[in-house]
Amino acid sequence: MTSVLVVEDDPALARALGVSLRVHGYDVHAVATGTAALDLLAGDPPDLVLLDLGLPDVDGLDVLRALRVWSSTPVVVLSARQTSDDKVEALDAGADDYVTKPFAMDELMARLRAAVRRAVPQAGRPQVRTAAFTVDLAARRVQRPDGTDVQVTPTEWHLLEILARNVGRVVDRADLLRELRGPYLDTESHYLRVYVAQLRRKLEPDPAHPRHLLTEPARGYRLAP
Repeated sequence: MTSVLVVEDDPALARALGVSLRVHGYDVHAVATGTAALDLLAGDPPDLVLLDLGLPDVDGLDVLRALRVWSSTPVVVLSARQTSDDKVEALDAGADDYVTKPFAMDELMARLRAAVRRAVPQAGRPQVRTAAFTVDLAARRVQRPDGTDVQVTPTEWHLLEILARNVGRVVDRADLLRELRGPYLDTESHYLRVYVAQLRRKLEPDPAHPRHLLTEPARGYRLAP
């Protein structure tokens, strides 16, 4: 049975969508906030996401961008925003389709079926694997290839999680410092060097010649799988 996560803060519409989706054979879970959606997606990702953009805590586009860092789960946006710019922005952010409110339920079901057909199968849990270690974002742990856990501090985990959610991309030093140390310490890059060195000692086979936790000179750091 295809599972679908409905992210919609309008209770009446969420109920109506749930009833219609179940009638059409979907296994439905519904949440009303972007934070709840990201928590559920990290722990037990569905086959499909139906995402409203006008959420009370986090803009739906931010939810979509965060999801696209580590997941290709198909996302159909459901929104009252009807301008061409809104649709282009959502599609550029990674949406598979865009349905404007109000909508016909049979058309929505057809679009959902099409999104599922186009989807590329993916692993059930968000993980980033390298030759030396695996970062399990759902379980919040790091493991060696033999399955043993690597003990990391909360700060080390936070740094590794940010890099894992941006795997293959350079994360700016100032952005990392703001996440780790707060907005007033974003120029104290020596902290980053210490944290990265600690992670390399724990994770890299040869910390002096890292293969996965890479420094990009004058820019930041990158996790290479």
